[in-house]
Amino acid sequence: MNNSYSESYKAAGVDVTAGYRAVELMKSHVARTMTGGVLGGLGGFGGLFELDLAGMPNPVLCAGTDGVGTKLKLAFLMDRHDTVGIDCVAMCVNDIICCGAKPLVFLDYIACGKNVPEKIAQIVAGVAEGCVQAGCALTGGETAEMPGFYPEDEYDLAGFSVGVVDKSKILDKETMQEGDVLIALPSSGVHSNGFSLVRKVFQVENGGLDRRYADLGQTLGETLLTPTRIYVKPVLALLKAGVRIRSISHITAGGFYETIPRSLAEGMTARIERSAVRVPPIFDIIAREGGIPERDMFNTFNMGVGMCLTVAAEDVDLALDSLADAGEDGAYALGEIARGEGGIELC
Repeated sequence: MNNSYSESYKAAGVDVTAGYRAVELMKSHVARTMTGGVLGGLGGFGGLFELDLAGMPNPVLCAGTDGVGTKLKLAFLMDRHDTVGIDCVAMCVNDIICCGAKPLVFLDYIACGKNVPEKIAQIVAGVAEGCVQAGCALTGGETAEMPGFYPEDEYDLAGFSVGVVDKSKILDKETMQEGDVLIALPSSGVHSNGFSLVRKVFQVENGGLDRRYADLGQTLGETLLTPTRIYVKPVLALLKAGVRIRSISHITAGGFYETIPRSLAEGMTARIERSAVRVPPIFDIIAREGGIPERDMFNTFNMGVGMCLTVAAEDVDLALDSLADAGEDGAYALGEIARGEGGIELC
C-alpha cells in the first residue's frame, strides 16, 4: 500500500513501516468514534469537523489539553495499555464540560522509544473508548518514535480536545448564591492525579502491584489502573433538563483545596461536611501505608469525588433525578455555599 521505506532511518531506530502498521490496527477503534460532523478519515494533515450551530446564535469554542502523567508507569509495569487512553480523554473533556461546552473532537499524541504497532493500537483503543464515552470524535493524532529519548518499552501520552457552547450558556460562577448546594459525582478511584505520591507510597517499581487488600476486591495494580470517569453525558443531561448549574469543578491535581476554589464566586466559600464525603477504600489504604495526614490527602487526591457541581438549592432534587436518569445514580449532596473569604471549609 505504501512504498515508503528507509533502511538508514530504521538503522537509526525509527521504523516507518511500523507506523503504517499501527495506523492499520487502530482504524477499527477510531471508526467507533465517528460522529455526524466528521469529514474525511485518517491520513490527512488535519482532522476536519463540520459544525452544526443550529440553535446556537453565538458559538464559542472551548479547548482543553492534558496528559496521563506518571500513572503511565503502572501501565508499563503491568504491560497493560488499553485503559490509559481513557484517562487521557477524561482529563481533557472533563475540563471542557466545566464551562458547559460539549466536546466535539479529540486528538492524541503518543511519543515512544520504539513503535510496537500492537501496543500503539491498544493505547488508541483506550482513547477511542474515552471518546465514545464523551460523545466526541477522534479526528486525528500523532505517533512519534523517538529512540534514545524514551526507553524502548516506555511512551508518553497526551491529548487535546475542542468543544463548543453558546455564549449565553457558558457557566458563570458569579451567579452563585449563598445556600446553593454542592453535588458530588463519584470517582472511580485515584483517576489520573497524585501518582508520584502513589508510586512512592507503594514503591511500585520494586514490585507489589499484585498484592491484595481485603477492601479492594482486586489487585492493587488493577485498582490503581482503573481509568478516570468521564462526566460529559451526565452533565449535558443536567443542562438539557434546565438545572441551574452555577459552576463545576473537575477534582484533579491539588484535590479539594485547589480545584474547588477555582469554581467559586468572589466572597463565597464551599462548606463541606467531612462525614458527607464517601471515600473509597483505596484512599484509606494510601493514607495508612504512607502515613499521610488527612489534610494532605484532600490536597492531593479526589478522595472519591471526581467532579463537584454547584447548583441552585431549589434544583437539587431535579439534578439528582436527572443524573440518575443519565446513569449517574451515585451522585449526592456534598455541602453548601456560604459567604466567606473563599476557599473551602472541610469540617
